[in-house]
Amino acid sequence: MIHFGTGGWRAVIGDEFIKSNIRLLAKAMCVKMKREGKTDKGIILGYDRRFLSKESMRWCGEVFAAEGIRASLVNKSSPTPLIMFYVMKHELPYGMMVTASHNPAIYNGIKVFTEGGRDADKETTDEIEQIASGIDPDRIASMPYEEALEKGLIEEIYPLNEYLDDIIGKIDMDAIKKANLRIALDPMYGVAELPLKTLLLTARCDVETIHDTHDTLFGGRMPAPSASTMRQLITRVIDYGFQIGIATDGDADRLGVIDDTGRYLHANDVLVLLYYYMIRYRGLKGPVVRNIATTHRLDLVAQRFGEKCYEVPVGFKYVSARMAETDALIGGESSGGLTVRGHINGKDGIYAAMLLIEMIAVTGRNISQIYSEIERECGSYYMEERECRFNGEKKETIRQLLFEEKALPEFPFEIDHVSYLDGVKVYFKNGGWIIARFSGTEPLLRIFAEMKDQEDAQEICDLFERFLE
Repeated sequence: MIHFGTGGWRAVIGDEFIKSNIRLLAKAMCVKMKREGKTDKGIILGYDRRFLSKESMRWCGEVFAAEGIRASLVNKSSPTPLIMFYVMKHELPYGMMVTASHNPAIYNGIKVFTEGGRDADKETTDEIEQIASGIDPDRIASMPYEEALEKGLIEEIYPLNEYLDDIIGKIDMDAIKKANLRIALDPMYGVAELPLKTLLLTARCDVETIHDTHDTLFGGRMPAPSASTMRQLITRVIDYGFQIGIATDGDADRLGVIDDTGRYLHANDVLVLLYYYMIRYRGLKGPVVRNIATTHRLDLVAQRFGEKCYEVPVGFKYVSARMAETDALIGGESSGGLTVRGHINGKDGIYAAMLLIEMIAVTGRNISQIYSEIERECGSYYMEERECRFNGEKKETIRQLLFEEKALPEFPFEIDHVSYLDGVKVYFKNGGWIIARFSGTEPLLRIFAEMKDQEDAQEICDLFERFLE
């Protein structure tokens, strides 16, 4: 019953996300750690604000304790990047975070991190699944929580300050202090409110926060930054003249941005802005890594400064691995996650937000002005996104059509080549592209297209949707 997608194990609460399966995953991790002889340093576990997250973390801790493996449990809801940072900083073999990230409120899940604070790769998750499949759920031992605390097999920690101090050391806080910035913040009822607000107030920013209470239903909306979920933040930025609006997803590893004009910036825009800023204004060097469904505007910026852009499959583990191989400056994906060389080896919406705010302070210019500068210097593309939901039977029909028969619509543009690295991606000779791939976390097919003309991007998405009907 344990199946990992691109962002960990996720399941509907009360269906597959139940106590027996949570304990099963913990037991599988114990078996793996013992096989590898990696139990000495123990493991860290964290949780977000979702329903059953704290209880699930404790259930895992009780299993580790029964197996004689010391578990450090973060005793307050915390960002996923904090757990990744702690694994990296303290050289732990593994970490676990109870979260379903940006999924709807009916979901919960668990992410697994490996040495260096990286997302577990497919080889690791496949092994965990294999181990779990051979365990009898009725024979899993657990130690009562209070007993485990008394014996030192569970310890409660809260390393937030350590994480925040690391970010402060990497950001030009003095420049931000001098800029007198006004920031609107929307943590989307998730875990970013305390850490991000602490950083902004330390930098002497004027901060106004919305949706900061603990609500396991996330206000009845998706805890994922998008143009539709950030409408209230857009209104706040426009009506009160904030220089930037910042939103983070449920576990704070993804970022959403509203610029000074009230325009929603897609995650692609944020990646382009930060890569350009770090090369043009920070004077840094290095390539960029993006996944196969992320904007090719990064390629344009890289070319402008004599750098290279590397393409990888969807899943941040692939981004961070290629960054390590190529010493890339920045890496990210169109779904909202990014990281920067020298920081953690995974997504961090809090650090990314502080970099954007530093960009405004250092350049003395609003985001809209910097964005226009990038378009003048590097050119632009327009992206269109679609989602096709389906039942199991329809999924199999689509899979056979696209990946066995390798059928494609008749496009009005000349094709350069087609890739099946992850889904099916068609590259056109005019520089545009379209990709269709199954989501690793939800029952849907995602379609992304990017062209120099917005109408062309919409047209080829329409063609693909009709082709799949």
